[in-house]
Amino acid sequence: MSSAAHLDIDSRGLATLTLNRPDVHNAFDDQLIALLIDLITQARDDPRTRLLLLSSTGKSFSAGADLAWMRRMADASREDNLRDARKLALLMETLNGFPAPTLAKVQGAVMGGGVGLVSCCDIVMASEAAFFALSEVKLGLAPAAISPYVIAKMGVSQARRFFVSGERFSAVRAAAIGLVHEVTLASELDGKVLQLIDTLLANGPQAMRAAKQLVQVANPLQVTPALSEYTAGVIADLRASDEGREGLRAFLEKGTPSWVAGNR
Repeated sequence: MSSAAHLDIDSRGLATLTLNRPDVHNAFDDQLIALLIDLITQARDDPRTRLLLLSSTGKSFSAGADLAWMRRMADASREDNLRDARKLALLMETLNGFPAPTLAKVQGAVMGGGVGLVSCCDIVMASEAAFFALSEVKLGLAPAAISPYVIAKMGVSQARRFFVSGERFSAVRAAAIGLVHEVTLASELDGKVLQLIDTLLANGPQAMRAAKQLVQVANPLQVTPALSEYTAGVIADLRASDEGREGLRAFLEKGTPSWVAGNR
């Protein structure tokens, strides 16, 4: 059985972390979250690492939460959901705080937690066919654990729209609002990423780390332990709420929640 994610570090110091659940569009579950935390930590602690590339197999970068995981959490207690949300917050914190430069190669669907991963990377290259969504509100939930990183990346104004609308937006729109740095033809994505890797590996490794730290220290949107705990509480409360349970149940059963039916 192949691993849900794997890490490879080459002789140049390029650490490639690959999401490998193509059958479910690289969706998140608790096991994948724990594995990603472990692999990112391994890459961080390996003295060879000069650059981290985050990529994925299959058609999608990450379609957000795994259906089976969502089904389990819909029936879980608030305490279990709080513990679960803290793990997702830790994943985002671990990637965001990675000391070396991070580069994401994005294709296909980028939903929910996938948008969070993208927001935690320094540079994001996307296929023109990629599309994005923070669609949690359609399920009676909110993009809580990822919110500090997404807001820091796309800005407050754009977050105010896409957090509450849940609508899909294109790679071109993602670039316009700062979530993505460059959009390229799908056939050219790999080549463009390789060119950028060569550019980054030609720079001083310690200088790049120092330059990255400058940006993080100067960033006015700092993620504090109190903020992480607040966001974990928000999603735990929503998952345990009547609305959240109804929204998840409707989604899993391909039905329509009452708030949609009532507005027709």
